[in-house]
Amino acid sequence: MSLDASSSRTLALELVDQTLTSGDFYATLERRVARRTVSQDASCREALYAYLDEEIAPALEAMAFTSKIIENPKAGFPPLLIGERIEDANLPTVLLYGHGDVTEGQEEAWTQGIDPWRMSFHEGRVYGRGIADNKAQHSVNLAALAAVIAARQGKLGYNVKMLFEMSEEVGSPGLEEACDQYRDALAADVFLGSDGPRIRHDMPTLFLGSRGVLQFKLALNTGNGGRHAGNWGGVITNSAAVLANALATLVSADGKILVDFLKAPPIPDAVADLIRPLPVGGEPTDPTLNPAWGEQGLSDGERLYGTNTFEIVGLSAGRTDKPVGAIPASAEAILQLRFVKGTDWQAVESRLRAHLDAHGFAAVTSTLLGGYAATRLSPEHPWVHFVVDSATRTLGKAPNVLPNLGGTIPNHCFSDVLGLPTVWLPHSYPSCNQHAPDEHVLEPIIEEGLRIATGLFWDLGEPAATALADVSTTSASLTAE
Repeated sequence: MSLDASSSRTLALELVDQTLTSGDFYATLERRVARRTVSQDASCREALYAYLDEEIAPALEAMAFTSKIIENPKAGFPPLLIGERIEDANLPTVLLYGHGDVTEGQEEAWTQGIDPWRMSFHEGRVYGRGIADNKAQHSVNLAALAAVIAARQGKLGYNVKMLFEMSEEVGSPGLEEACDQYRDALAADVFLGSDGPRIRHDMPTLFLGSRGVLQFKLALNTGNGGRHAGNWGGVITNSAAVLANALATLVSADGKILVDFLKAPPIPDAVADLIRPLPVGGEPTDPTLNPAWGEQGLSDGERLYGTNTFEIVGLSAGRTDKPVGAIPASAEAILQLRFVKGTDWQAVESRLRAHLDAHGFAAVTSTLLGGYAATRLSPEHPWVHFVVDSATRTLGKAPNVLPNLGGTIPNHCFSDVLGLPTVWLPHSYPSCNQHAPDEHVLEPIIEEGLRIATGLFWDLGEPAATALADVSTTSASLTAE
């Protein structure tokens, strides 16, 4: 690389630093946080559209993008935005992603004096609903891209496309269909996004996919209504007792999965080598780990990122706040299977039904409520090495590579539908309180994220990226483990 090119990379980093010292970055973020883009609330539909029309489209236009807002392929759900900045059809193309919708504000539950719709600073934390998920994250990437364009005097040296949605917090309805419908418009060489957390606040992280998720409801209604336990106990069915016993055939009292069709395949060696030593928890606000919970013989990193977990996330029958001494008429449980790539997830629904029937629980209904596929790009993919090398150059040390998140994001839309290698660069951390009161980002992560993203967007315009795009089709076999 020439001295001039190296100096210009430095200039791009200086320019993005200035967005913090000038206050411009946080002024923009404050305006975005103030928009009540709650996708769970039908009354916010205009705000969801306005976020695309008044925030994202103008930001892209200022960087010489063209963009259009498209209707969601699933009727009744919020729109999406597709943008593009094409310098030369022969140059590499990068697809970026973000979402501007947030969860309910939960205003009454935030720490006194903190308004979820007004960005505020407290001891190195920046508070606001949706700030970690996903407004600060996509704002970092947009600011970094603008700094590189300015440093290169209006050029990037590659093409950029943007897909922006407003319904991620309700399961991204229509995103998969939009990727399929606009496949040509979204064609690219590599996908880059920012969502989810780092492994820990002080560990810059790249992740390459996510665990999948299936959510089920098990329910039993006896048809008897609530009946006095003294008058009818012992001669009528207790729905809670039946459901509790059904659940006990699926997961043990120490969190172990008891049936083979819910279990994970063996962890690939290349994945195990990456996740085995990773720390889990340890932050002051993190929960207490239980070393005896779940699959044994695995490290914490392997338990969280490398295997399947089966969680009871909701359970109800009768009343516990004001018990009335009645046998409950009905009981229900909400279950989540988080699964890694290689799990035969499409057969789980039928096998769960067969399992319940075989164990005498034919009266318990099972309803699939939805889910996402698991994804995982090979850690050996050339684009992974490229992003790692870029981040290392910026940080002075290598980032941590996580084959997949423990949680779930709609990565399958990009990896499976569009067929792209996917690399995620998160600008948040596990204890950010996303979806909960006191959601926040950390100022040091924002500062570091701006620099990592700027360095990456610069390096994508260098000859190494062009050469990599030219040979990327030859490495298609590395797209998935």
